[in-house]
Amino acid sequence: MSRGQGPAEDGAHEPPIVFFGGKGGVGKTTMAAAYALNCADAGLRTLLVSTDPAHSLGDALQTRLGDRPVKVADALWAREPDADTAVKRRIGEVTDDAYRALPRDIMPAVSRHLEHAASSPGMAESALADLLMDTMEEVPGTWDRLVVDSAPTGHLLRLLALPELLTPWVRGLARQRERVLDADRLAAGILGGPGEAPDDPLLEKLHARRHKLERAADRLRGDAWVRLVMIPRRMVLAETERAAEQLAKAGFRLGPAVINQVPEDAAPEPLAAARRRFARTGAVELALTPGEPTGMPALRALGARV
Repeated sequence: MSRGQGPAEDGAHEPPIVFFGGKGGVGKTTMAAAYALNCADAGLRTLLVSTDPAHSLGDALQTRLGDRPVKVADALWAREPDADTAVKRRIGEVTDDAYRALPRDIMPAVSRHLEHAASSPGMAESALADLLMDTMEEVPGTWDRLVVDSAPTGHLLRLLALPELLTPWVRGLARQRERVLDADRLAAGILGGPGEAPDDPLLEKLHARRHKLERAADRLRGDAWVRLVMIPRRMVLAETERAAEQLAKAGFRLGPAVINQVPEDAAPEPLAAARRRFARTGAVELALTPGEPTGMPALRALGARV
């Protein structure tokens, strides 16, 4: 049984990027998989990505997934990026940039610093955010719809905030690099050297990075929904309400929520509170079922309701 509560914030239109988030164990992976399959069945080339380091997307689809997109149904591809691989890829890109821009004699120290950074807290989240930003730039184009099965709430909030948090830092690095180049040009002019310096690859990379972060921040607010999944329990609802408030305050749009695993004898107040809280965005209610809906037939039936 499903029940819609109120209109979606954006009317009937669904954006090209949809995140499913919520507290661990509420069924967000299942909802993301069911929704993505429904999009694919509607003829949209859909990519379903898990950003949860503890992947369970392959279990929901009953398909072995990996770091690269795997076709799992007509018009549907799925991917479980490996966090360690994403970190190594990011460190490799930074190392290559450093070799092109920095003196060779300081590269051993830079390499040691990068090796240490690879194991630092937050590096996996940053690398996965990079991967997500790259994927967002493939929509539209390679993909019509991107569906993201995110990690539990705190991770989702940090992931969505990263592009905006990093932009001022990268902008500051670019300004510092420009000042260094200006000083070099001035010194060269005073000493009678060439007045024009060649293009600086590091500065170009910093500007490209800044533009990428700015595009991602704009798209997360303009082209994306966050659909929160919850179950009708007080503690889960409290966390979901906090997440909704933080997301709305940061400018993210909420799509219809999902109230999952509603038992026939559900306590009336938590359910009524969830309906009231998400009346504006709408909420889909799904009854508690004996087993987990895994595999294509079960997900397809669920997707029509999600």
